[in-house]
Amino acid sequence: MIQWVFERARASGAATVIVATDDDRVLQCARGFGADAVLTASSHGSGTDRVAEVARQRGWADDEVVVNVQGDEPMIEPGLIAEVAAELGKRPAIDIATAVAPVADLAEFLDPNCVKALPAAGGRALYFSRAPVPWPRDAVRAGVPAACAGAWRHIGIYAYRVRGLLQFAASPPTPLESVEKLEQLRALEHGLGIHLVTLAAAPQAGVDTPADLERVRALLANGHQVTPPRS
Repeated sequence: MIQWVFERARASGAATVIVATDDDRVLQCARGFGADAVLTASSHGSGTDRVAEVARQRGWADDEVVVNVQGDEPMIEPGLIAEVAAELGKRPAIDIATAVAPVADLAEFLDPNCVKALPAAGGRALYFSRAPVPWPRDAVRAGVPAACAGAWRHIGIYAYRVRGLLQFAASPPTPLESVEKLEQLRALEHGLGIHLVTLAAAPQAGVDTPADLERVRALLANGHQVTPPRS
């Protein structure tokens, strides 16, 4: 799976693709198929902190753009990686770019595991929440929303400008981050700008369980093609 994700990242046109891990088994696996792989500290609380360690090790310039792709996303679209990086590259005053897609239905809207994003005009992120937001005040029945039109779900891919990445990683956790358990709120609370790249639909889910792995294997066996998203 790591090799599959690595190849998806390479297909995005990235200048450099690095596997960063705190597990020697993953390190040896990645080096075995020819990847540039780095062993990082095991104390990191998030992938962002791990990427920041690599950025410091490699001495990347403040204005370089780096994308964090999780190793359990074998169906990641190469076009999505490229698009998120490109959209951040167009905005030198912005520190982070991520992606959003329309909320599919009410069940997803009410699910706290589906993180909702609130965009401002121009695509700048206002807030992220596990709660159903924006709250449709005029479409609530017995205390439950009956509609979710215009709601966006967060897609967990991040592009960082290195200066913002290092600032984020050096910042302490914040109250909203601690309440919602969403690290991107730390960035907003510390004044870092986040741009939201809008997708027409959410990409395939990642692999969190053995059942997820079988689902992905079945998709690939049936000829599923990984194609660039259209925003």
